[in-house]
Amino acid sequence: MTPEEWTAVRLSLLVATTATLVSLPVGIAIAWLLARGRFWGKGLLDTLVHLPLILPPVVTGYLLLIAFGRKAPIGAFLADELGIVFAFRWTGAALACGVMGFPLMVRAIRLSIEAVDLRLESAAGTLGAHPLLVFATITLPLCLPGVIAGAILCFAKAMGEFGATITFVSNIPGETQTLPSLIYTLTQVPGGDAGAVRLTLVSIAISMAALLGSELLARRIGVRQMAA
Repeated sequence: MTPEEWTAVRLSLLVATTATLVSLPVGIAIAWLLARGRFWGKGLLDTLVHLPLILPPVVTGYLLLIAFGRKAPIGAFLADELGIVFAFRWTGAALACGVMGFPLMVRAIRLSIEAVDLRLESAAGTLGAHPLLVFATITLPLCLPGVIAGAILCFAKAMGEFGATITFVSNIPGETQTLPSLIYTLTQVPGGDAGAVRLTLVSIAISMAALLGSELLARRIGVRQMAA
């Protein structure tokens, strides 16, 4: 592959990995709230979490640009006070990918938490365990396969995200040009079909490796839980 193509591959892996790792703690917390919480506005929270799945990706990208652009209130504060810039940076691509993959992550983790027997959590609670300790020692280990599945879904969505990313951070080679963006660019120029095919095969290989790896890891964890 050409240096430009290798750069796009590395950037896509960086963006997808960053989006997944940063989203994971928040995704676990939100999934737990939706699965176990009883509070006013739970339906609204659920709607907001899943909204990126319904909205056109371009709309999501435009909303991010309005909120996190250099002249936007949040974006200006982050840039001036913390030195964090999202617009037209790879960090913005990670943010857009994280937002688009977040609903898939939360959904998988929530279903896994709901499958955990409440009697186990209640038994630990009656013995005086703090709710956080119950979650860390009982709920989280039992729902770990769902956490892995949610993380992989978020990673796969991030690897293939295009609409929100290109709207929010554009298509800048070496900075925000991920695999989907470069494939789109190559299909628009004469003689770019060969490069587009190469990158398509690379995308398929990365996605299959991630899915197979998560399946093997989930099975290993399941075997250990059964043995325990």
